[in-house]
Amino acid sequence: MAEADQDNGERGDGDNIKSDKLFTLKKWNAVAMWSWDVECDTCAICRVQVMDACLRCQAESKKDFYGRQDCVVVWGECNHSFHYCCMSLWVKQNNRCPLCQQEWSIQRMGK
Repeated sequence: MAEADQDNGERGDGDNIKSDKLFTLKKWNAVAMWSWDVECDTCAICRVQVMDACLRCQAESKKDFYGRQDCVVVWGECNHSFHYCCMSLWVKQNNRCPLCQQEWSIQRMGK
């Protein structure tokens, strides 16, 4: 009778059940990549990354309300980005983008 039960696909409690799984996931770690939404991540005027404070702000130790370095990024219509401190000095001498020489016009400001 036991052979007939196994032929029909029925298994008893004591039989070994073989799994069709090739592997079991025990642990999973997610890895993500990100980047700043800027065409060039370095200020062409002071050569410091735009998301860090410019050299002048670092030297003067300017801080915002939360104690972070207060140095704002400015994007031009040409989509190039610079530190606002650097670009405000540059525009006094030359009203053109340092990278593409288009007339400088601010598109947006912020971090």
